[in-house]
Order: sequence, then C-alpha cells, then structure tokens
Amino acid sequence: MTKTTPIVLALGIAMSTDSAFLPTANAADLIVSANDAKYVRVAGRDTFPDNPGPDTLSVIDAATYPPRLVATVEVTSTIAGPPQAVAITPDGKLAVVSAPNRYDYAEKKIVLETYLQVVDLEAKPPKVVAKIDVKHHPQGLSINREGDLMLAATVGGTVALLAIEGKNVTLRDEVKLSERRLAGVAFTHDGKAALVALRDEQGVVVLDIAEGKISTQRERVTTGIAPYAIDISGDGKWAIVGNAGLAGLANPGKLAADADTVTLVDVSKRPFRAVQHLTVPSIPEGVAISPDGRWIAVQAMDGSNLTPDQPGRRERGRVLLFAIRNGLAEKTADLPGGQAGQGIVFTADNRYLLAQFNVEKQIAVYAVNGGDLKDTGTRINVSGGPSSIRSMPR
Repeated sequence: MTKTTPIVLALGIAMSTDSAFLPTANAADLIVSANDAKYVRVAGRDTFPDNPGPDTLSVIDAATYPPRLVATVEVTSTIAGPPQAVAITPDGKLAVVSAPNRYDYAEKKIVLETYLQVVDLEAKPPKVVAKIDVKHHPQGLSINREGDLMLAATVGGTVALLAIEGKNVTLRDEVKLSERRLAGVAFTHDGKAALVALRDEQGVVVLDIAEGKISTQRERVTTGIAPYAIDISGDGKWAIVGNAGLAGLANPGKLAADADTVTLVDVSKRPFRAVQHLTVPSIPEGVAISPDGRWIAVQAMDGSNLTPDQPGRRERGRVLLFAIRNGLAEKTADLPGGQAGQGIVFTADNRYLLAQFNVEKQIAVYAVNGGDLKDTGTRINVSGGPSSIRSMPR
C-alpha cells in the first residue's frame, strides 16, 4: 500500500509469541510474512478498527507441499510501504522486521517508528530480542547470501548497513542518497553491490559494498514511475523492479487503475542497465524472480484497492507470470489474485509462488507448472493483513 504519513520518533513495542517451534534451517525453506492487524481495507477505504489484535510475523516452511505455518511472533509493522519490509538470514536463525508503526486513535493518524526489530527464531518460542534505531522510518530490507550484512532503506533518504554476527545485529554504516523517500533495496548475488529504489526521485541507484562500508558513484538505472519493490535472481543475472506508478507518489490525485510497469534489469555486469519495461495492471505491489532466474512473478492490485464508486474498481487483483527467454521476458500466465494484494515470493525449488492477499488475511499458493500458472487453492491463514514477505537469501 502506498501512503504518506508523518514521522514520529518513538521506540515502544509490545511483544508476544506462540509456542510453535521451527524446523532446522538445513531442512527448511523458511519464508517470513509481516502482517498489519491495525489497518483494515473495507471496500477500498482505509479503516482502523478499535481494539485490533497485534501485528505479527508469520514463519512459513515451504520445503514440502503444502507450505505450513510454523511460528507466529508479535511484532510491530505496517502495510504502508514496499512489501519487502522483512528479512530472514540464510541460516534461518534470525528474522528482522521493518516498517514499525502505531495508530494514534486520539489524533486519528499513523505514527511511524524508526527502529528495526530482531527476532530470534531459535528461541522457544521465537521472540523479539532487540530493537535497533536507524533514525528514520525503515522500509525495504535485504540480507546478503553470506548472512553477515543487511541493508535497510528509509523514508528519510538514507540506507543503513548493519552487521550480523551470530544473533547480534549492529549498525555499521549509513549513506544519504536523497532528501526524499526510498523504498525497496536488494543485494546483488555476489554481495558487492545493491540496488535501491528512489521512490520519489525515480529510477534506481547502485550502491557499492566493501569492507563493511557502503558508497555510491551515483550509477543510475532507468525504471518506471515510483520504483518500489526490487528482487534479484539467485543466478546473479537479473533484477526486477516493480513501479507503483502515480499511486506510489505523494498526493497522486484521483486515479482510475491505469496500467503500470515493471522493469527488467541486467545485473550480470557493470554498469547495470534496464533492458525491458513490461506493461502490467495497476500498482504492481509485489515482484519476484525465481531463484533459477527463469521466471518473474508480479502481484498487481488492478483496481482492487479502489472504492466501488471509482472508475477502474475491480473485486480482485492479478497474479502474472513471465518467462525470461533469450534476454527478454514474455508473459505466460495471468490469473486472479486477492484484494489489494501485497508481496509475492518463489519457493526455493522454483515450483510455487506465495502471494499475500491482504484483505482476505491469507497467503495464497500458486503452482508455476512450467509457465502454466495454477491457483492451487491452498491458503495459509494469518492474523492481520499480510503486507511484507521475504524468503531466505538464495
């Protein structure tokens, strides 16, 4: 969901957990979903019901079919921002939750917090063990394949670099990229660079990471309007950028579910460059590339976020699949999704997609089937509207 709200510095958080225990990381394909229980979209309208349940982090094991929910942890999260405001280490021991907020019922406004939450997934039960202040409201997260570094992009135009040592996460470095909001961020396969979405300035900027420091030569990559979520393939060849369009900008005016775009980027060599802009339905909130680099998945709202009186209103969004062939992508499937769908992610074996259905409070499972996408009908129920999702780094 795209929204502009004031930033208030605060660090209070309530935490609770359930008693589920996690499988060992070596035997698991762990995927984490952050769920916002405060916010409820009703026929396209933003509502904040009294006495909501807690925001949560759902931990899902997709190593076998059907994927199963193995833990639920109380955290603080929000739907406002790119659906990649959560991350999990490659060893499955830690998760980090970004985009914390709370709703001030007296003032009737959202208050954005400035900390990251570190979740110990090995604790019995899993629990939040630390909060790290990054000065600005954090949005997209990315952990490298080695599991020792994490990037956090913020609405304050900064990117924070954090070191992960065992179960300790510490702020290591910071770079200022903009006076305006950043959105998604993703490490390249070798961990030496990263892509950061300049949500308000447009385009992607490339970061260099070396010896625990981040820098930039302001290398830029062309995107569509309001670049938002970013994913990079496990084979190190491709990145995909979802462009939220005018809906991703501040005060966009009245919209009617215009078509938007996603951008395919060649990251196999420097300089990185955009090679294709793909037209998709409005607001491609979630994007993902399969670990083997063969498939692109997009979850687009397609008017399902609008009120019934608005032109372009549709009851459900769309889930699209593209195949990357001979250096370009072509659409192979287009199926109904959920209402105002959020993030999407591939399983490690490239065979399934997990798509967040926000209004329905479910995570839907789609089978890739060699490009002939199929809705399996499998649904994972979560507490709160799922709003961010990430797999282990691949």
